[in-house]
Amino acid sequence: MNSTEKAKQGKETAQLPVSGFEIDRHTAIVIVDPQKDFLSPDGVAWGAVGESVIENNAIGNIETLFRLGAENGIHVFVSPHYYYEHDHGWQFEGTLEKLMHNINMFDRGDQLNVEGFEGSGADWLERYKPYINDKERVTVVSPHKVFGPENNDLVLQLRKQKIDKVILAGMSGNLCVESHMRELLECGFEVAVVGDATGSAKLPNLDGDQAAQTNFVMMASEVYTTSQLEIVLESRKILAEE
Repeated sequence: MNSTEKAKQGKETAQLPVSGFEIDRHTAIVIVDPQKDFLSPDGVAWGAVGESVIENNAIGNIETLFRLGAENGIHVFVSPHYYYEHDHGWQFEGTLEKLMHNINMFDRGDQLNVEGFEGSGADWLERYKPYINDKERVTVVSPHKVFGPENNDLVLQLRKQKIDKVILAGMSGNLCVESHMRELLECGFEVAVVGDATGSAKLPNLDGDQAAQTNFVMMASEVYTTSQLEIVLESRKILAEE
């Protein structure tokens, strides 16, 4: 058998196993960066991510996740992205870090006050605020600074609530959401992703959404659509009532 035949046989036989994901009382929803700079046409990143956000119906689907959390007793954690004035003094930056600093993405004055926060690009979408402001059902953790949660307190807050399973969504897919997925997996969490409750930059010759969706499937225990997750939760509710 030559190398071409072996490669063909490998493609035919290499089926990804199905891990599955069981939602229980140790499960939380984590939503990354549900902020105006990503999710509003007025946001500074909309020109890059807007096409994908619209295609996925990400704005509405993220709102559905907040609602499903409230209706099903699943705690929601929000991992936001903020840059304070002193963050602009960094001595080196990666490509997207540099872009975010250049366009003043997620900017706030300082961490000790919220002056100028309301309505800014760092603020939440208005339609999410009734959920996020419900302190009993939603926890907003400290901000991450690059892409992943390594330098905020998300993992600490999940552990303190005895969470070991995470349903993950938010912005942007191939950067912050994927980085959160990778770190949570490395920390021993079981992770499912809601693929259409996210969006990514689409640029000439670069499709961040396609990259994200590929890696979600290859790494997460389950990739749901928002509708599929809603059906799963409804079934779980019915079984609990029987």
